[in-house]
Amino acid sequence: MSQGPRSGLYAVSSALLAMSRHLEVRDVLKTIVASARELLDAQYAALGVPDDHGGFAQFVVDGVSDAQWKAIGPLPRQHGILAAMLHEARPERLADVRKDPRFEGWPAAHPDMSDFLGLPIRDGDEVIGALFLANKNRTKENKENQEDCSAPDGGCGFTEDDQELLTILAQHAAIALTNARLYERSRELTIAEERSRLAHELHDAVSQKLFSLRLTAQAAAALVDRDPARAKGELHQVAMLAAEATEELRAAVIELRPAALDEDGLVATLRTQIQVLDRAHSAHVTFAGHGVRALPAAQEEAVLRVAQEALHNALRHSGAGRVDVTLEKRGTGTVLRVSDDGTGFEPTAIRAAGRHLGLVSMRDRSSGVGGTLSVESAPGKGTTIEMEVPGG
Repeated sequence: MSQGPRSGLYAVSSALLAMSRHLEVRDVLKTIVASARELLDAQYAALGVPDDHGGFAQFVVDGVSDAQWKAIGPLPRQHGILAAMLHEARPERLADVRKDPRFEGWPAAHPDMSDFLGLPIRDGDEVIGALFLANKNRTKENKENQEDCSAPDGGCGFTEDDQELLTILAQHAAIALTNARLYERSRELTIAEERSRLAHELHDAVSQKLFSLRLTAQAAAALVDRDPARAKGELHQVAMLAAEATEELRAAVIELRPAALDEDGLVATLRTQIQVLDRAHSAHVTFAGHGVRALPAAQEEAVLRVAQEALHNALRHSGAGRVDVTLEKRGTGTVLRVSDDGTGFEPTAIRAAGRHLGLVSMRDRSSGVGGTLSVESAPGKGTTIEMEVPGG
């Protein structure tokens, strides 16, 4: 097999293990592409997942900078060599892709590519993706000894051994991608079930509150003339019930929002939710994000849930006048920090009394994605909750 920097069984094993560590489709795609490029020692690698409209539902590249990718423009369509791999479901190994009659050019900002190796990724009879590499790196010695690039054996580019290796990788990529799709589908079903449960609980909780509110308001109306003092007490109860119903609605709305993560990302979702909370509460709630890039989906959801729980505690239990939320890059990790100037508490006393204020749930969410959670608080000193997860 080709003598790249990581050839042999160890390199193959490392690539397969890397693919098996991820469950999110996007993470799996990125790992497949990075593993293929490193394994075959190529300058560029890409993987496209086709849609049903002649384009790509997802397209992941490796070896192209963010600035280059942005300058290239819209995702490619299914044409030329890509279409051949997808529709004819066969490998393509070319000494110079630019000389192939199917080549249709590329955008001005696209990097120049010559030697090319591409394979379809298949799940049974279905082609679920196209994996390709371009511009195999060659040592000075290889360059001096290379033959004509148009030679049928691809002497100056990818070899038959490279194609065989990529075929093995593509077979395992199909398994990893299929598993990731099944996982995401399972998670979607779980989310749907959770939303159904929340809707049922919301209906029960709010219905009960509104029923009590109505009865109490009727009692207050009946007492206004003959017992104003008692009527005033009943009206006070009405105000309390209305406030509780509002809190139930706020909590339910926040619980139903994580779908925004897929569309907007963690930073934008947090900023939007905190703006809503700032308008809905008397406390001043702020958010600042510094240098955080996208995290794996499971980590983003865990960070969002911890932030929501911490905000709920601060706004409902602490009597805080100000709550500050920050999300920032720290070393090789990402840190969420929620601080309030509320009444605070003694953490050991809370644990001893069995009242955790959601701390157990937050710790479980943090550890579940490889993160840590710390809590600093004291009576009269406010509370700071900090969660750190790897990556970002």
